[in-house]
Amino acid sequence: MSLMVAPILQVTAPRLVRLEEVGKTFANGTVALTGVDMDVRRGEFLSLLGPSGCGKSTILRLLAGLTGPTHGWINWSEQEHELGFVFQEPTLMPWTSVFSNVWLPLRLKGQSRAVAKPAVMEALEKVGLAGFANAYPRELSGGMKMRVSIARALVTRPALLLMDEPFAALDEITRNKLNDDLVALKCELGATVVFVTHSVYESVYLSDRIVVMAPRPGRIVAEIEIEAPLPRAEDFRLEPLYVERCRETSAALHRAMSHEATL
Repeated sequence: MSLMVAPILQVTAPRLVRLEEVGKTFANGTVALTGVDMDVRRGEFLSLLGPSGCGKSTILRLLAGLTGPTHGWINWSEQEHELGFVFQEPTLMPWTSVFSNVWLPLRLKGQSRAVAKPAVMEALEKVGLAGFANAYPRELSGGMKMRVSIARALVTRPALLLMDEPFAALDEITRNKLNDDLVALKCELGATVVFVTHSVYESVYLSDRIVVMAPRPGRIVAEIEIEAPLPRAEDFRLEPLYVERCRETSAALHRAMSHEATL
């Protein structure tokens, strides 16, 4: 028996992009996604939550244009859409400085070091690393490396920021700190964020909306709105609304992983 998709929730923000009946089948025959209908609203923080193999990262790659759908359509509300991508690993160039790693997207656009310097330094300042521009990745902690990766994604001032489990390998204290910093950055810049995570608690703390996915094949099985406005203080994790949404999200994820969620 298939799990029922939650009713469509009230939409207030304009749509940035819509995935309509999107399916993705890989060359080896693996069906990664089927029948995905999803709006990404302008300015929202949207988390994709689900077990491994449910197609969360595939949706990010589709939005980034790194691959195309086998079925369905991806419709953007505007032709030009600058985006940034933060991967699970920082993927920094170890042979060059923090400054040069953040400069890379602008360099690929043809900007000289001198022209790009104000934007690079601004991005580093926003992630708290203005004093580390001349450092090398080997000299940084794991959390600092991820901050450099975020700065690199932000340096072009993207309208859409795609993040694929960027904090999964970090300790809880560092992860919580980066969660807070990310929300503050999102609110300051007004960007739209699509964030992949396995963590119920992280998704509820960060998100305006959570899309819960089930695997084999990957599909959306629930949508959960988090009514508290962003940004949120640390004590939000103690509020009844947070606890209730964690319970609701955890139950939806459990159903997605159970036999009820199989087609």
